[in-house]
Amino acid sequence: MKNSSYKERLARRLTFVTALLVMLVFGIIYLVVNYTVVENIDRELELETNEHVGQIFLADGEIRFMHKDEWQEQEHQEIQLNPIFIEIVDLEGNSMDKSPNLGPNRLLFHPGWNSKEGAWTIKIGNQQVRQKQILLKHEGKAEGYLLVATSFEDARELLNNLRNILLILYPGILISLFLTMRYLAGKSIQPIQEIIHKTNQITQSNLNERVPDLDQEDEIGQLTRSINELLFRLEQSMIREKQFTSDASHELRTPLSVLRGTLEVLIRKPRTSEEYVAKIQTALTSIDRMSAMIDQLLALARVEKAGFSPKDEVEILSFVEEVADQILRESGREIEFRTEQSLPIFAQVNEKSLQMILNNLIQNAIKYSSGKIIVEVGKVNQQTSIVISDSGQGIDEFNLNKIFDPFFREPDVLEQVIPGTGLGLAIVKKLAQESGIQILVESEKGAGSTFRLLI
Repeated sequence: MKNSSYKERLARRLTFVTALLVMLVFGIIYLVVNYTVVENIDRELELETNEHVGQIFLADGEIRFMHKDEWQEQEHQEIQLNPIFIEIVDLEGNSMDKSPNLGPNRLLFHPGWNSKEGAWTIKIGNQQVRQKQILLKHEGKAEGYLLVATSFEDARELLNNLRNILLILYPGILISLFLTMRYLAGKSIQPIQEIIHKTNQITQSNLNERVPDLDQEDEIGQLTRSINELLFRLEQSMIREKQFTSDASHELRTPLSVLRGTLEVLIRKPRTSEEYVAKIQTALTSIDRMSAMIDQLLALARVEKAGFSPKDEVEILSFVEEVADQILRESGREIEFRTEQSLPIFAQVNEKSLQMILNNLIQNAIKYSSGKIIVEVGKVNQQTSIVISDSGQGIDEFNLNKIFDPFFREPDVLEQVIPGTGLGLAIVKKLAQESGIQILVESEKGAGSTFRLLI
Protein backbone atom coordinates (compact mmCIF):
# COMPACT_ATOMS: atom_id res chain seq x y z
CA MET A 1 0.00 0.00 0.00
CA LYS A 2 2.79 2.39 0.89
CA ASN A 3 4.70 1.53 -2.29
CA SER A 4 1.74 2.25 -4.59
CA SER A 5 1.86 5.39 -6.69
CA TYR A 6 0.03 8.55 -5.75
CA LYS A 7 -2.19 8.02 -8.82
CA GLU A 8 -3.30 4.61 -7.50
CA ARG A 9 -3.92 5.93 -3.98
CA LEU A 10 -5.90 8.89 -5.30
CA ALA A 11 -8.00 6.63 -7.55
CA ARG A 12 -8.71 4.26 -4.66
CA ARG A 13 -9.72 7.07 -2.32
CA LEU A 14 -12.02 8.68 -4.87
CA THR A 15 -13.52 5.31 -5.79
CA PHE A 16 -14.12 4.46 -2.12
CA VAL A 17 -15.91 7.74 -1.48
CA THR A 18 -17.94 7.41 -4.69
CA ALA A 19 -18.77 3.78 -3.80
CA LEU A 20 -20.30 4.96 -0.52
CA LEU A 21 -22.31 7.62 -2.35
CA VAL A 22 -23.53 5.13 -5.00
CA MET A 23 -24.45 2.66 -2.24
CA LEU A 24 -26.40 5.40 -0.49
CA VAL A 25 -28.17 6.40 -3.73
CA PHE A 26 -29.01 2.76 -4.57
CA GLY A 27 -30.32 2.24 -1.04
CA ILE A 28 -32.52 5.34 -1.31
CA ILE A 29 -33.81 4.22 -4.73
CA TYR A 30 -34.73 0.80 -3.38
CA LEU A 31 -36.43 2.22 -0.28
CA VAL A 32 -38.39 4.79 -2.33
CA VAL A 33 -39.58 2.13 -4.82
CA ASN A 34 -40.44 -0.25 -1.98
CA TYR A 35 -42.36 2.46 -0.15
CA THR A 36 -44.20 3.53 -3.34
CA VAL A 37 -45.17 -0.04 -4.29
CA VAL A 38 -46.38 -0.91 -0.80
CA GLU A 39 -48.32 2.37 -0.54
CA ASN A 40 -50.11 1.68 -3.85
CA ILE A 41 -51.02 -1.86 -2.77
CA ASP A 42 -52.22 -0.62 0.61
CA ARG A 43 -54.31 2.07 -1.09
CA GLU A 44 -55.96 -0.52 -3.33
CA LEU A 45 -56.45 -2.76 -0.31
CA GLU A 46 -58.12 0.11 1.53
CA LEU A 47 -60.52 0.65 -1.38
CA GLU A 48 -61.39 -3.07 -1.49
CA THR A 49 -61.89 -3.13 2.28
CA ASN A 50 -64.24 -0.15 2.24
CA GLU A 51 -66.19 -1.73 -0.64
CA HIS A 52 -66.69 -5.08 1.10
CA VAL A 53 -67.50 -3.63 4.53
CA GLY A 54 -70.73 -2.22 3.09
CA GLN A 55 -71.79 -5.67 1.89
CA ILE A 56 -71.77 -7.33 5.32
CA PHE A 57 -74.71 -7.48 7.74
CA LEU A 58 -75.69 -9.34 10.91
CA ALA A 59 -78.55 -11.92 10.78
CA ASP A 60 -79.56 -14.50 13.40
CA GLY A 61 -76.38 -13.76 15.37
CA GLU A 62 -74.15 -14.65 12.46
CA ILE A 63 -72.14 -12.45 10.11
CA ARG A 64 -73.11 -12.89 6.52
CA PHE A 65 -72.60 -11.29 3.15
CA MET A 66 -75.28 -9.05 1.69
CA HIS A 67 -74.47 -10.24 -1.83
CA LYS A 68 -73.08 -13.75 -1.66
CA ASP A 69 -72.85 -13.88 -5.45
CA GLU A 70 -70.07 -11.26 -5.29
CA TRP A 71 -67.95 -13.93 -3.64
CA GLN A 72 -68.50 -16.27 -6.49
CA GLU A 73 -66.79 -13.93 -9.00
CA GLN A 74 -63.74 -15.16 -10.84
CA GLU A 75 -61.35 -12.96 -8.81
CA HIS A 76 -62.37 -14.82 -5.62
CA GLN A 77 -62.48 -18.30 -7.14
CA GLU A 78 -58.84 -18.58 -8.29
CA ILE A 79 -55.48 -16.99 -7.81
CA GLN A 80 -54.83 -14.48 -10.57
CA LEU A 81 -53.45 -10.97 -11.00
CA ASN A 82 -54.03 -9.11 -7.71
CA PRO A 83 -56.71 -11.48 -6.33
CA ILE A 84 -58.61 -10.35 -3.21
CA PHE A 85 -58.83 -12.68 -0.21
CA ILE A 86 -61.56 -12.12 2.41
CA GLU A 87 -62.27 -13.80 5.72
CA ILE A 88 -64.71 -12.99 8.55
CA VAL A 89 -63.88 -14.07 12.09
CA ASP A 90 -65.54 -13.63 15.44
CA LEU A 91 -64.03 -11.73 18.37
CA GLU A 92 -61.96 -14.78 19.35
CA GLY A 93 -60.64 -15.23 15.81
CA ASN A 94 -62.75 -18.24 14.86
CA SER A 95 -63.46 -18.29 11.15
CA MET A 96 -67.09 -17.61 10.25
CA ASP A 97 -66.77 -17.28 6.50
CA LYS A 98 -64.12 -16.73 3.83
CA SER A 99 -63.67 -16.29 0.12
CA PRO A 100 -63.35 -19.54 -1.87
CA ASN A 101 -59.94 -18.56 -3.32
CA LEU A 102 -58.43 -19.02 0.15
CA GLY A 103 -59.03 -22.72 -0.07
CA PRO A 104 -57.84 -24.45 3.11
CA ASN A 105 -55.70 -21.42 4.07
CA ARG A 106 -56.63 -18.74 6.54
CA LEU A 107 -55.68 -15.10 6.98
CA LEU A 108 -53.75 -14.02 10.05
CA PHE A 109 -55.86 -12.73 12.94
CA HIS A 110 -54.47 -10.17 15.45
CA PRO A 111 -56.69 -9.76 18.53
CA GLY A 112 -57.63 -6.17 19.17
CA TRP A 113 -56.27 -4.81 15.86
CA ASN A 114 -58.33 -2.63 13.55
CA SER A 115 -57.82 -0.55 10.42
CA LYS A 116 -55.80 2.05 12.34
CA GLU A 117 -52.95 -0.44 12.64
CA GLY A 118 -52.44 -0.36 8.86
CA ALA A 119 -51.57 -3.37 6.71
CA TRP A 120 -48.93 -6.04 7.08
CA THR A 121 -47.36 -8.73 4.93
CA ILE A 122 -48.11 -12.40 5.62
CA LYS A 123 -47.65 -15.68 3.76
CA ILE A 124 -50.61 -17.76 2.52
CA GLY A 125 -49.48 -21.10 1.24
CA ASN A 126 -46.56 -20.34 -1.05
CA GLN A 127 -47.36 -16.70 -1.76
CA GLN A 128 -47.12 -13.38 0.12
CA VAL A 129 -50.10 -11.07 0.61
CA ARG A 130 -50.80 -7.68 2.19
CA GLN A 131 -53.57 -7.86 4.80
CA LYS A 132 -55.82 -5.44 6.69
CA GLN A 133 -58.09 -6.14 9.65
CA ILE A 134 -61.28 -4.13 10.35
CA LEU A 135 -63.56 -4.33 13.40
CA LEU A 136 -67.20 -5.05 12.54
CA LYS A 137 -69.89 -3.49 14.73
CA HIS A 138 -73.67 -3.80 14.87
CA GLU A 139 -75.68 -1.22 16.82
CA GLY A 140 -72.46 -0.06 18.49
CA LYS A 141 -71.48 -3.53 19.63
CA ALA A 142 -68.37 -5.32 18.31
CA GLU A 143 -69.38 -8.51 16.57
CA GLY A 144 -66.20 -9.67 14.80
CA TYR A 145 -63.51 -8.76 12.30
CA LEU A 146 -63.22 -8.48 8.54
CA LEU A 147 -59.83 -9.67 7.21
CA VAL A 148 -59.01 -8.48 3.67
CA ALA A 149 -55.80 -9.33 1.78
CA THR A 150 -54.41 -8.88 -1.72
CA SER A 151 -51.53 -10.61 -3.48
CA PHE A 152 -48.04 -9.18 -2.92
CA GLU A 153 -46.28 -11.55 -5.33
CA ASP A 154 -45.97 -9.17 -8.29
CA ALA A 155 -44.71 -6.38 -6.04
CA ARG A 156 -42.27 -8.74 -4.36
CA GLU A 157 -40.98 -9.90 -7.74
CA LEU A 158 -40.58 -6.29 -8.85
CA LEU A 159 -38.65 -5.40 -5.70
CA ASN A 160 -36.48 -8.52 -5.94
CA ASN A 161 -35.67 -7.74 -9.58
CA LEU A 162 -34.78 -4.17 -8.66
CA ARG A 163 -32.56 -5.38 -5.80
CA ASN A 164 -30.79 -7.90 -8.05
CA ILE A 165 -30.24 -5.31 -10.78
CA LEU A 166 -28.74 -2.87 -8.28
CA LEU A 167 -26.49 -5.58 -6.82
CA ILE A 168 -25.28 -6.53 -10.29
CA LEU A 169 -24.75 -2.92 -11.35
CA TYR A 170 -22.87 -1.97 -8.17
CA PRO A 171 -19.57 -3.86 -8.77
CA GLY A 172 -19.66 -2.94 -12.45
CA ILE A 173 -20.05 0.72 -11.57
CA LEU A 174 -17.21 0.46 -9.02
CA ILE A 175 -14.82 -1.11 -11.54
CA SER A 176 -15.72 1.51 -14.15
CA LEU A 177 -15.31 4.25 -11.56
CA PHE A 178 -11.89 2.98 -10.48
CA LEU A 179 -10.59 2.79 -14.06
CA THR A 180 -12.01 6.23 -14.85
CA MET A 181 -10.63 7.75 -11.64
CA ARG A 182 -7.25 6.14 -12.30
CA TYR A 183 -7.13 7.62 -15.78
CA LEU A 184 -8.26 11.07 -14.61
CA ALA A 185 -5.81 10.98 -11.68
CA GLY A 186 -3.00 10.19 -14.11
CA LYS A 187 -3.99 13.12 -16.32
CA SER A 188 -4.28 15.38 -13.27
CA ILE A 189 -0.80 14.66 -11.94
CA GLN A 190 0.88 14.73 -15.36
CA PRO A 191 1.99 18.38 -14.86
CA ILE A 192 3.49 17.35 -11.50
CA GLN A 193 5.40 14.53 -13.20
CA GLU A 194 6.77 17.04 -15.71
CA ILE A 195 7.84 19.28 -12.81
CA ILE A 196 9.56 16.31 -11.13
CA HIS A 197 11.35 15.40 -14.38
CA LYS A 198 12.58 18.98 -14.85
CA THR A 199 13.68 19.50 -11.24
CA ASN A 200 15.63 16.21 -11.34
CA GLN A 201 17.66 17.68 -14.22
CA ILE A 202 18.59 20.82 -12.25
CA THR A 203 21.85 20.51 -10.35
CA GLN A 204 24.38 22.84 -8.80
CA SER A 205 25.93 23.44 -12.22
CA ASN A 206 22.70 24.64 -13.90
CA LEU A 207 20.80 26.41 -11.13
CA ASN A 208 19.94 29.13 -13.63
CA GLU A 209 17.39 26.83 -15.30
CA ARG A 210 13.74 27.01 -14.28
CA VAL A 211 10.67 24.80 -14.33
CA PRO A 212 8.38 25.84 -17.23
CA ASP A 213 5.71 28.17 -15.90
CA LEU A 214 2.25 26.73 -16.60
CA ASP A 215 0.68 30.20 -16.39
CA GLN A 216 -2.14 28.86 -14.25
CA GLU A 217 -3.68 30.21 -11.08
CA ASP A 218 -4.42 26.80 -9.58
CA GLU A 219 -2.32 24.88 -7.03
CA ILE A 220 -0.02 23.41 -9.69
CA GLY A 221 0.71 26.86 -11.08
CA GLN A 222 1.46 28.09 -7.57
CA LEU A 223 3.74 25.08 -7.01
CA THR A 224 5.64 25.86 -10.22
CA ARG A 225 6.17 29.48 -9.21
CA SER A 226 7.21 28.47 -5.67
CA ILE A 227 9.81 26.04 -7.04
CA ASN A 228 11.16 28.69 -9.42
CA GLU A 229 11.37 31.21 -6.58
CA LEU A 230 13.20 28.61 -4.48
CA LEU A 231 15.63 27.94 -7.33
CA PHE A 232 16.20 31.70 -7.69
CA ARG A 233 17.01 32.01 -3.99
CA LEU A 234 19.34 29.00 -4.16
CA GLU A 235 21.06 30.46 -7.21
CA GLN A 236 21.55 33.81 -5.50
CA SER A 237 22.81 32.05 -2.37
CA MET A 238 25.31 30.03 -4.42
CA ILE A 239 26.48 33.18 -6.19
CA ARG A 240 26.94 34.96 -2.87
CA GLU A 241 28.74 31.96 -1.41
CA LYS A 242 31.12 31.75 -4.36
CA GLN A 243 31.75 35.48 -4.21
CA PHE A 244 32.23 35.31 -0.45
CA THR A 245 34.72 32.44 -0.78
CA SER A 246 36.60 34.28 -3.53
CA ASP A 247 36.72 37.52 -1.53
CA ALA A 248 37.76 35.73 1.68
CA SER A 249 40.55 33.91 -0.16
CA HIS A 250 41.73 37.16 -1.70
CA GLU A 251 41.64 39.07 1.58
CA LEU A 252 43.50 36.33 3.47
CA ARG A 253 46.05 35.89 0.70
CA THR A 254 47.29 39.48 1.02
CA PRO A 255 48.46 39.34 4.70
CA LEU A 256 49.78 35.80 4.14
CA SER A 257 51.87 37.06 1.21
CA VAL A 258 53.18 39.93 3.32
CA LEU A 259 53.98 37.53 6.17
CA ARG A 260 55.75 35.09 3.84
CA GLY A 261 57.73 37.86 2.13
CA THR A 262 58.81 39.29 5.46
CA LEU A 263 60.00 35.91 6.76
CA GLU A 264 61.85 35.16 3.48
CA VAL A 265 63.69 38.47 3.73
CA LEU A 266 64.68 37.68 7.34
CA ILE A 267 66.33 34.36 6.48
CA ARG A 268 68.33 35.54 3.46
CA LYS A 269 71.16 37.03 5.53
CA PRO A 270 72.00 38.10 9.06
CA ARG A 271 70.49 41.44 10.07
CA THR A 272 70.66 43.88 12.89
CA SER A 273 68.34 43.62 15.88
CA GLU A 274 66.51 46.76 14.73
CA GLU A 275 65.82 45.20 11.33
CA TYR A 276 64.59 41.99 12.99
CA VAL A 277 62.26 44.00 15.22
CA ALA A 278 60.86 45.95 12.25
CA LYS A 279 60.29 42.85 10.15
CA ILE A 280 58.72 40.97 13.07
CA GLN A 281 56.48 43.97 13.72
CA THR A 282 55.36 43.82 10.06
CA ALA A 283 54.64 40.08 10.42
CA LEU A 284 52.66 40.68 13.62
CA THR A 285 50.61 43.36 11.85
CA SER A 286 49.73 40.85 9.11
CA ILE A 287 48.84 38.27 11.74
CA ASP A 288 46.65 40.81 13.57
CA ARG A 289 44.87 41.62 10.30
CA MET A 290 44.21 37.94 9.62
CA SER A 291 43.02 37.39 13.20
CA ALA A 292 40.63 40.32 12.97
CA MET A 293 39.31 39.02 9.66
CA ILE A 294 38.86 35.48 11.00
CA ASP A 295 37.04 36.85 14.07
CA GLN A 296 34.70 38.79 11.79
CA LEU A 297 34.13 35.74 9.59
CA LEU A 298 33.29 33.65 12.64
CA ALA A 299 30.94 36.35 13.90
CA LEU A 300 29.18 36.45 10.52
CA ALA A 301 28.91 32.65 10.44
CA ARG A 302 27.45 32.60 13.96
CA VAL A 303 24.84 35.19 12.98
CA GLU A 304 23.81 33.19 9.88
CA LYS A 305 23.65 29.93 11.86
CA ALA A 306 21.79 31.33 14.88
CA GLY A 307 18.65 32.31 12.95
CA PHE A 308 16.04 34.37 14.75
CA SER A 309 17.23 35.44 18.17
CA PRO A 310 14.94 35.73 21.20
CA LYS A 311 13.77 39.28 21.83
CA ASP A 312 13.89 41.16 25.09
CA GLU A 313 12.12 44.28 26.28
CA VAL A 314 14.85 46.94 26.14
CA GLU A 315 14.65 50.54 27.31
CA ILE A 316 16.20 52.14 24.22
CA LEU A 317 17.13 55.59 25.58
CA SER A 318 19.36 54.42 28.42
CA PHE A 319 20.69 51.43 26.43
CA VAL A 320 21.90 53.51 23.44
CA GLU A 321 23.33 56.19 25.73
CA GLU A 322 25.34 53.58 27.66
CA VAL A 323 26.74 52.09 24.44
CA ALA A 324 27.72 55.55 23.16
CA ASP A 325 29.38 56.48 26.50
CA GLN A 326 31.36 53.23 26.58
CA ILE A 327 32.73 53.74 23.05
CA LEU A 328 33.49 57.39 23.92
CA ARG A 329 35.61 56.27 26.89
CA GLU A 330 37.42 53.58 24.89
CA SER A 331 38.11 55.65 21.77
CA GLY A 332 38.45 59.14 23.22
CA ARG A 333 36.44 60.53 20.28
CA GLU A 334 33.66 63.08 20.66
CA ILE A 335 30.31 61.25 20.58
CA GLU A 336 27.19 63.31 21.29
CA PHE A 337 23.97 61.62 22.43
CA ARG A 338 20.73 63.45 21.58
CA THR A 339 17.01 62.88 22.20
CA GLU A 340 13.82 64.89 22.41
CA GLN A 341 11.99 62.13 24.26
CA SER A 342 11.18 62.81 27.92
CA LEU A 343 9.71 59.40 28.65
CA PRO A 344 11.40 55.98 28.42
CA ILE A 345 11.09 54.13 25.11
CA PHE A 346 10.63 50.36 25.32
CA ALA A 347 11.05 48.03 22.35
CA GLN A 348 11.15 44.26 21.75
CA VAL A 349 14.63 43.52 20.37
CA ASN A 350 17.55 41.20 21.00
CA GLU A 351 19.84 43.16 23.31
CA LYS A 352 23.15 41.59 22.20
CA SER A 353 22.32 42.01 18.51
CA LEU A 354 21.41 45.67 18.99
CA GLN A 355 24.62 46.28 20.94
CA MET A 356 26.75 44.73 18.16
CA ILE A 357 24.91 46.75 15.49
CA LEU A 358 25.44 50.02 17.35
CA ASN A 359 29.06 49.18 18.11
CA ASN A 360 29.88 48.42 14.45
CA LEU A 361 28.11 51.52 13.11
CA ILE A 362 29.73 53.88 15.65
CA GLN A 363 33.18 52.28 15.11
CA ASN A 364 32.75 52.78 11.35
CA ALA A 365 31.85 56.44 11.95
CA ILE A 366 35.01 56.81 14.06
CA LYS A 367 37.14 55.10 11.41
CA TYR A 368 35.95 57.14 8.41
CA SER A 369 35.53 60.59 10.01
CA SER A 370 37.54 62.92 12.18
CA GLY A 371 34.79 65.18 13.55
CA LYS A 372 31.98 64.79 16.02
CA ILE A 373 29.70 61.74 15.86
CA ILE A 374 26.02 62.19 16.72
CA VAL A 375 23.83 59.40 18.12
CA GLU A 376 20.15 60.37 18.29
CA VAL A 377 17.09 58.44 19.56
CA GLY A 378 13.49 59.36 18.70
CA LYS A 379 10.14 58.25 17.33
CA VAL A 380 9.13 58.06 13.65
CA ASN A 381 5.58 56.93 12.80
CA GLN A 382 5.25 54.87 16.01
CA GLN A 383 8.65 53.25 15.34
CA THR A 384 11.71 53.69 17.51
CA SER A 385 14.44 55.46 15.53
CA ILE A 386 18.21 55.37 16.25
CA VAL A 387 20.37 57.59 14.06
CA ILE A 388 24.20 57.49 13.83
CA SER A 389 25.62 60.32 11.73
CA ASP A 390 29.10 61.66 11.01
CA SER A 391 30.67 64.38 8.87
CA GLY A 392 33.37 62.18 7.37
CA GLN A 393 34.30 61.30 3.80
CA GLY A 394 30.88 59.77 2.98
CA ILE A 395 30.01 57.06 0.48
CA ASP A 396 29.70 57.35 -3.28
CA GLU A 397 26.03 57.13 -4.36
CA PHE A 398 26.95 54.42 -6.87
CA ASN A 399 28.25 52.21 -4.03
CA LEU A 400 25.40 52.68 -1.53
CA ASN A 401 23.75 49.41 -2.55
CA LYS A 402 27.03 47.49 -2.18
CA ILE A 403 28.23 48.57 1.26
CA PHE A 404 26.45 45.65 3.01
CA ASP A 405 28.12 43.03 0.78
CA PRO A 406 30.86 41.01 2.50
CA PHE A 407 34.40 42.33 1.87
CA PHE A 408 33.21 45.35 -0.11
CA ARG A 409 35.31 48.48 0.46
CA GLU A 410 35.37 51.61 -1.66
CA PRO A 411 38.48 52.03 -3.88
CA ASP A 412 39.53 55.33 -2.27
CA VAL A 413 39.36 53.67 1.17
CA LEU A 414 41.77 50.99 -0.05
CA GLU A 415 44.07 53.67 -1.41
CA GLN A 416 44.11 55.43 1.97
CA VAL A 417 45.09 52.11 3.63
CA ILE A 418 42.37 52.50 6.28
CA PRO A 419 42.36 49.25 8.30
CA GLY A 420 39.31 47.05 7.99
CA THR A 421 37.98 43.79 6.61
CA GLY A 422 34.79 44.88 4.84
CA LEU A 423 32.71 42.57 7.03
CA GLY A 424 31.35 44.99 9.65
CA LEU A 425 28.34 46.23 7.68
CA ALA A 426 27.60 42.69 6.40
CA ILE A 427 27.30 41.59 10.04
CA VAL A 428 25.14 44.64 10.80
CA LYS A 429 22.76 43.75 7.97
CA LYS A 430 22.47 40.11 9.04
CA LEU A 431 21.83 41.03 12.68
CA ALA A 432 19.25 43.62 11.65
CA GLN A 433 17.41 41.10 9.45
CA GLU A 434 17.33 38.53 12.25
CA SER A 435 16.11 41.15 14.76
CA GLY A 436 13.50 42.74 12.48
CA ILE A 437 15.32 46.09 12.37
CA GLN A 438 15.14 48.22 9.21
CA ILE A 439 18.30 50.06 8.11
CA LEU A 440 18.20 53.24 6.01
CA VAL A 441 21.38 54.91 4.70
CA GLU A 442 21.91 58.46 3.50
CA SER A 443 25.35 59.62 2.42
CA GLU A 444 27.02 62.28 0.33
CA LYS A 445 30.60 62.03 -0.84
CA GLY A 446 32.75 64.38 1.25
CA ALA A 447 29.84 65.39 3.55
CA GLY A 448 29.40 62.34 5.80
CA SER A 449 26.96 59.46 6.28
CA THR A 450 23.77 58.82 8.28
CA PHE A 451 22.59 55.34 9.29
CA ARG A 452 19.00 55.14 10.61
CA LEU A 453 17.70 52.10 12.51
CA LEU A 454 13.92 51.62 12.69
CA ILE A 455 12.77 49.15 15.37
